[in-house]
This record gives sequence, structure tokens and C-alpha cells, in this order.
Amino acid sequence: MTKSIDEDYSIVALDKFIQATRDSGYKGTSSAVAELIDNSLQAGATEIAVSISVDETGEEHPLVLSVVDNGSGMDARTLRTALRFGGSSRFNDRNGLGRYGMGLPNSSLSQAKRVTVHTWRSRRGQVLSSYLDIDEIASGAITAVPEPRVVPRPTFINGHASGTAVTWSRCDRLDNRRISTLTRRLLVSLGRRFRHFLWGGVSLTINADPVEPVDPLYLCPSSRFSGATQFGDELVIEVAARSDDRTTTGSVRIRFSELPVEAWSKLGNDEKRLRGIAKGAGVSVVRAGREVDYGWLFLNGKRRENYDDWWRCEVNFDPVLDEAFGITHSKQQIRPMPHLVEAIAPDIEAIARALNARARKAHLAVKTAERFSASEGRASEKDVMLPPLPQRRRPRDEQVLGGLGKNLPPAADAGEAHRKTEYRILAKSLSETLFFNYARDDGRFVLVLNPEHPFYKIIYKPLLDADTPAEATLRGHLDLLLLAIARTEALLEKETDIKVAEYIRKGWSDTLATLLDG
Repeated sequence: MTKSIDEDYSIVALDKFIQATRDSGYKGTSSAVAELIDNSLQAGATEIAVSISVDETGEEHPLVLSVVDNGSGMDARTLRTALRFGGSSRFNDRNGLGRYGMGLPNSSLSQAKRVTVHTWRSRRGQVLSSYLDIDEIASGAITAVPEPRVVPRPTFINGHASGTAVTWSRCDRLDNRRISTLTRRLLVSLGRRFRHFLWGGVSLTINADPVEPVDPLYLCPSSRFSGATQFGDELVIEVAARSDDRTTTGSVRIRFSELPVEAWSKLGNDEKRLRGIAKGAGVSVVRAGREVDYGWLFLNGKRRENYDDWWRCEVNFDPVLDEAFGITHSKQQIRPMPHLVEAIAPDIEAIARALNARARKAHLAVKTAERFSASEGRASEKDVMLPPLPQRRRPRDEQVLGGLGKNLPPAADAGEAHRKTEYRILAKSLSETLFFNYARDDGRFVLVLNPEHPFYKIIYKPLLDADTPAEATLRGHLDLLLLAIARTEALLEKETDIKVAEYIRKGWSDTLATLLDG
């Protein structure tokens, strides 16, 4: 059977390929721009400027996006190769951010109909330029990357001795048509993806606004938001690059952090969203200092809960483990292999469950403290109407306060003149069988409720957990009853009187426990 002269059996149907490739690989504008920044960093750039503007010539899609860097620049051959799909002078090189040579053309044409590249290698040397254009490729007007030509030095070079400028024009697929919205979103997403480079001194701007590093773990003080604490030591796990070849291995480094529940749980919903707390739970996966994925990863069967918003995890891996992580050419998603999941997921899931439990406990403590506050405030307000409490501690007070440790609430400003007695109520397991204890402490009066006593479990905690106004009022009155009993005992100074009062309180506690149990 002879082939018709009009039939085409080339491996790639270029006109259809160039249209189809626009729909593949990138989740959005941020991911595509990140590819250009990868190339800049690979070329040794320390200054990278992203700009978004409007073409005033009347184009249907007038937005223009450019990335200009001070990297090493390219010669004519390298430039032409870089604009090819799969063209790269560093193909499969694992020492940097790129690897497959798909980034420049694929990311660019996923967002724009035309990409133009200018590059130069010295301050007074030639500026070379070439391009790709969707319409010209689809029509068959060009079937190869146009040979680079020497052009006048553009004004946007910004005086860099060497570098590259990539310009997207006729941008028909950007995430948003408003420059302000695009800029705001890029500032956050690129700040997170390239945080390690920004910490290392790289300058990255968007329309002259500096990109601040965004630390999803909230650990670095120089990040946009910080205040978390690292949980435990960094885990380092050696993993085979391939399941069928255990001779080549790489390191996976895993860090966890706890967000400050007491300080941040009181923030409003808008502020929590701004900081990335609400619905921000997940694991950040970092390759060669660049975030390549973020999500509910390596957590196996653990269900995501609201308390998981209050911890974070970073998984940092060597590029030699690309196959194990299933890294894609667009570097925005992983598809981890079973042997990798088996090696690291159990530890990640176990720590995540522990952090979830800690967050739950911390929120309960905050909730409890908030519900105590009304009773504390009322007692503090009425204190001036009662016989004054002696200020100095007694030996029994020292013992109670010492048992509280870190649970002891901080005192108010000691310099505040004529301050009222501060009342504090907290729940803390007691070594005795008492259902409450107390201590006076230099202007504070601390009431300690024993959560192990049947009174707390059967009577007090149901009222503490309840949300109806009637139950909240009843619990508040119960707080005041206990404060009144404890405060009256705290007025005693004679050792014999103190011992009698403690004997009565212990007998009362034991009798109450007996009556309530069973």
C-alpha cells in the first residue's frame, strides 16, 4: 500500500501538539512563572524582577508579563535550544532546579500566545533575541525555533551586566485580568515556593514590590508571619532512589512545627485566612530548596480535621530521589512511589496524630480559660468589698504554686497602682484526693480544680462544655461558690487553723467522691 503524498506520519502533529500542550502540566499562572524563576536561579541570578503591564496597542489580550534576571545569559545556540520542547543543555542534570528542558516553552505557552526571549552575556556585548508564537506554529509559518538575531539593547535590561528577559505577550490564559489581583497572588505563592532562596539573599520583586518569604511552618522570624515552635528534632531518613536498586540512596529530612494556639486562636477569621492558618493544614515538599508540592501528603489513613490547621510539616529531599517522589517536569506535584511512602509515611502520620491531639488539648485549655474569665473578672471586681487577703505567701501556698509549674498563669503588671486582687481558675491534676486547692501569691488568688475528682467529671465538666446561657450562668455561680470557700480559708494565718481547714476540705472531698461514684 503506497502512502498518499498528502499523508503525514511525523511523530508530532505540530499544529495540534502546540494547542494541546497549552492545556497540560500547569495548575495556574504562579506555577508557570515559577518555571521561569527556576531558570533564572539555575543561571546564577541573584536579582529577578517580574513585571505585569498592559500593552496599549489594542491587542485583544493586552496583558504582558516579563521576568528579567541578572543571570549568566545565553549564547545563540543555548537560546535556541532553550526554546525547544525538551531542549536543554542540562537535560537530566539533578544539581539544579531544572531537569527536562520543558520549562521555558511549556510554561510560557500555557499562559500566552507568544514568548520572546532577550539574553546578553556582557555589559557591552550583543543582545540576542528569539521567540515562539502559537499562531505562527499552528499555521505552519514556523516549524523550528527562529534563529536568534541581534537586537538593540532594550530599556528593561536595567543595567545588568548579563542576564535574560522572558516576555509573555498576548496573555490569554493568566489566572486573572486584574494586575493588582495577579500581583497579590504571586507575592504569596512565589514567596512560599522560593522561601529558601529568599532567605539565602536572592532578590525577587513583582512590579517593584519585594516578594517576602512565606514560611508555611511559621518558624523563620524573617518570614511574613512567624511564631510557631519546632516540634521535636528533624527526622533524617535514608531512602532508596528506586525500589529495584537499593545501592543509590538519598536523604529525606522532615520537620514539624506547632502553631501558637493560645495566641492565634483568638484571631478573627479574616486574619486567620490572611496568615494561611484556616484550611492551611498540610505538608510542604521541597526539592533543592524549592517547594514542589503542598497538600495532605504522606498521611495514609489519617482523616483531616480542624485541629490539623495548627501544625505544619516540611519534607525536604535530595534530587537523586526524583523517581521515588515521582517528580513531574513542571515541579508542582509529586506522585510518590510505594517504597518511599512505606519508608516515611508511618513516622509522619504518627507525629501528625500526636500534634492533632496536642492542638485539641491546647484549644480546650484556651476554651476553658475563656470560660473561667467571667468568674475571675467578677471576683476581682468584688474583691474590694471583702476582707483583704494577706499578701505574703505561706509555706502551703509555695507547695501548691510549685506543683503548678508552667500552668501557673502570669501575674499582671507589678507596677500597676492600687490593683485589685487577680483571681485565676485553672484545672490541674492534684496529687491529693482534694477536688480543689488554692494559693495566694503576691496579689493573685489561684483556685485549682482537680479534673480527676468525680465532682469535676460529673458536675463541673458538663457545665464547662455546655453552650447554653443557663448552663454558663450556673457554672459561673459554681465558680464563685468555690472561690468564696477557698478565699475564706485563705484568710487563716494560724498554723492550727490552717490544718483544721485542710482536714475539713479533705474530708469533704473524700465524702463527695464516695457519694458521687457509682
